[in-house]
Amino acid sequence: MGGVFSGLAKLCVGHPFDTIKVSRLLAEHGRFSGPVNCFLQTIRKEGFSGLYKGASPPLLGWMAMDSLMLGSLTIYRRLLLENEWTSRAFAHQGMADINTLSSFGHGLAGMAAGSTVSLIAAPVEHVKARLQIQYAAQKSDRLYSGPIDCARKLLRHHGVPGLWHGLSATLIFRSFFFFWWGSYDLLSRSFRNHTNMSAPAINFWAGGLSAQVFWLTTYPTDVIKQRIMTDPLGGGLNDGKPRFPHWKDAAKAVYREGGYRAFWRGFVPCFLRAFPANAAALVAFEGVMRSLPE
Repeated sequence: MGGVFSGLAKLCVGHPFDTIKVSRLLAEHGRFSGPVNCFLQTIRKEGFSGLYKGASPPLLGWMAMDSLMLGSLTIYRRLLLENEWTSRAFAHQGMADINTLSSFGHGLAGMAAGSTVSLIAAPVEHVKARLQIQYAAQKSDRLYSGPIDCARKLLRHHGVPGLWHGLSATLIFRSFFFFWWGSYDLLSRSFRNHTNMSAPAINFWAGGLSAQVFWLTTYPTDVIKQRIMTDPLGGGLNDGKPRFPHWKDAAKAVYREGGYRAFWRGFVPCFLRAFPANAAALVAFEGVMRSLPE
């Protein structure tokens, strides 16, 4: 239940930022002069609903993804602490409950949870990314009329591997959840020990700041993932010739476009989105969890 509310909060607050980020990241050079110009062009051509294009997959997907991620995160935390051979390394000496797992242990649990949720995240983010780069104002001019149509065409022409295209890139990207959940624990612990903030306030600030730590460490891998997920698949889709058969091919292509700066293209809307979207998500999740009977 906590994951459902977390995913819903994240979508409502964060999806417009994500649309701008993906549009800036994958549009041909010169189409948008900056994130504000991208925002204005999207509103002018497609209306406010254009900011939420591609929202249907994450609406359902993020609720499922957050439920799986946060549920598996709790399980991995407990396994790390309760397992005899890991408890000494990842728990604070003299403590024995789940709340005493070290920040490093929380990071490892986050990395494991990120790998687990990638199985759901890959097809959801794949469909979302393909919908977000359809710029034609008229739906009749678009290759995909919606998420179901997109998923159906991917399966019809490329099978299950086509729908899960980009899974390896998703696994690489989500392994950086180590930094998200490790820093979330560090920040939460610091706020509890050095401030008088309420629990929801701690969840808000720690959730928002740790999400920004995550994006600062992982953004280049997301750029590569987006390129792979929006790469033409060819075949019966007739959407062009595939360019990136491997992760390193996409990385090299990004570098050729502008050196190391190209790996940070579209970072501003992503960074701005990270705090409010994830702060709201963590407040929703922790609030629901506190309200449930023990």
